[in-house]
Amino acid sequence: MSDIQVGDSATLEFQVGEGDTAAALGSGDVPVLATPRAVAWLEAAACSAVAERLADGETTVGITVSVDHSVATPVGVTVVATALVAEVDRRRAMFDVALVNPDGTTAMSGVVQRVVVDRAEFLASLPPV
Repeated sequence: MSDIQVGDSATLEFQVGEGDTAAALGSGDVPVLATPRAVAWLEAAACSAVAERLADGETTVGITVSVDHSVATPVGVTVVATALVAEVDRRRAMFDVALVNPDGTTAMSGVVQRVVVDRAEFLASLPPV
């Protein structure tokens, strides 16, 4: 069984490329970091924060994302995504997350919640295609 602890954290860096823009992802028409890509990077940081705490066969899946995207990020810069476990309730972990631009401004911040599941059971529960 997982042993996720309050205070577990991770920091990841990502370089914003043309394929990460709102225009490329269809979430807008401007050539800046797309909100969906930024959320994915915050989720990646959350996964990384607890990866070593999971038992064999376990993974986490996202259940809630609540973020504010307050500053635009141009193509070519490297951003820092952080996730900190703020709360643990049985199988659910709540993360404080932030995406910071090179100039120190916070481009996105908020909360991500993920739940620990048995990978095989989770996949077996999917409806047939």
